[in-house]
Amino acid sequence: MNVGENISDSLQYPIQDWVKLLILGIILIIPIVNFIALGYYLRIIKSTLAGIDDIPDFDDVGELFIDGLKILIVGIIYSIIPLIFYLLAFVFAGTGDFSNVAFNGIALLFFIIAILLAIIISIFAYVGIANMAYYDGEIGAALRYSEILDRIRAIGWGNYIIWWIVLMVVLTVIGLIIGLVGGILMFILIGFLVFLLGYGYLLMFQGRSVALIFAESAEYEPVE
Repeated sequence: MNVGENISDSLQYPIQDWVKLLILGIILIIPIVNFIALGYYLRIIKSTLAGIDDIPDFDDVGELFIDGLKILIVGIIYSIIPLIFYLLAFVFAGTGDFSNVAFNGIALLFFIIAILLAIIISIFAYVGIANMAYYDGEIGAALRYSEILDRIRAIGWGNYIIWWIVLMVVLTVIGLIIGLVGGILMFILIGFLVFLLGYGYLLMFQGRSVALIFAESAEYEPVE
């Protein structure tokens, strides 16, 4: 499956079931409960990797909640290094006079490094999360960097980077459309529904697309 087919399939995937889409959107806006949505994201990846094209159910909520916590933990681990550089940037930016070019230059350097690291980590994190889904929610699978690298090589670096760029663009465009349409229609209260459906759509679309690109690494067999 090429990148175009991946995105096309993933764009159509969420609209199979508008009820589940709405339920997911509602879950996403409720604090603490939204961990269930993160777990559902993992379930979508698991389901797709199992060859199932239908949108999964919301059964076994406890499992979904725990899987959501696992994704949060992995996300925190992946974010530690960029966060250190972001903090260093703020520390140097807040040290002394803002007219001090040296301090501002160092702060800018740390900020740029933080952004670059965040981008690089994002590239790896998608495969890491999918690898965790492949191993049925095993946190360690998301952190086996050598295996993640091997899977990306199996997909093909060129193909994978193109997919990642296209995914980022599509997510940004859809997000802007949801924000614009939802904001305009908020005056007649329909906007709230647009936001709910939109948030659910973005998560389902992303999970499906990640699973499909990960499936391209099927030829790779981890060394036991």
